[in-house]
Amino acid sequence: MNRALNALRDEICRVGASLFARGYVHATAGNISVRVPQHAGGGYLITPTDACLGFMAPSDLAWLDDSGVQHSGSKASKTIVLHRTIYAADPNAHCVIHTHATHCVAATLQAPDATGDLLPPITPYFVMKVGHVPRIAYGRPGHPDVAEAVGAAIAHASARDCPIRAVMLDQLGPTVWHATPAAAMAVLEELEETARLWALTGGQAPSLSASAINDLRDAFGARW
Repeated sequence: MNRALNALRDEICRVGASLFARGYVHATAGNISVRVPQHAGGGYLITPTDACLGFMAPSDLAWLDDSGVQHSGSKASKTIVLHRTIYAADPNAHCVIHTHATHCVAATLQAPDATGDLLPPITPYFVMKVGHVPRIAYGRPGHPDVAEAVGAAIAHASARDCPIRAVMLDQLGPTVWHATPAAAMAVLEELEETARLWALTGGQAPSLSASAINDLRDAFGARW
């Protein structure tokens, strides 16, 4: 029995059920993947296409090898190209979560900010835990052009020495990544709650000052 792989399966299902129970995902929207370490078999685990994240069994998860060929589980989510692109672009990414979080999507229905970010830095925890969230132009779900655009955004942020851990797919939803499923879930939660605050203030919440953001960089290593 591959205990490490089974533990990852269980954790994906736990995170999916938690997000569903608290309204961060709904119906069959959203998907979660992990990069499987080599000692556990390598490749990727990803939730099935059109699966409800609140009611998955560990055996439902699709396992794909390092080249993206599926070997077990239900049919992999159509977003696997996007997930693999993120893993290739960011070696620190070990879990990717995509949802259709309501307030994040609503923010894309407004005129885009001149900075190209989804949200301004209105709270310290958004700056510390999420950081910049570039908006990615709309493309149909699963389209390879969207994955290419996300890969380019990651590369651009890295070149500016301001790495990102989230992007927003216009009119679709946020995609976030981190070292573990629990850490990625925390990024998603902070992002959606910041978008909710933005909506509650009618998009008029003041941004943190430059000096306040510099203080967060110095004290906590905030990536802004």
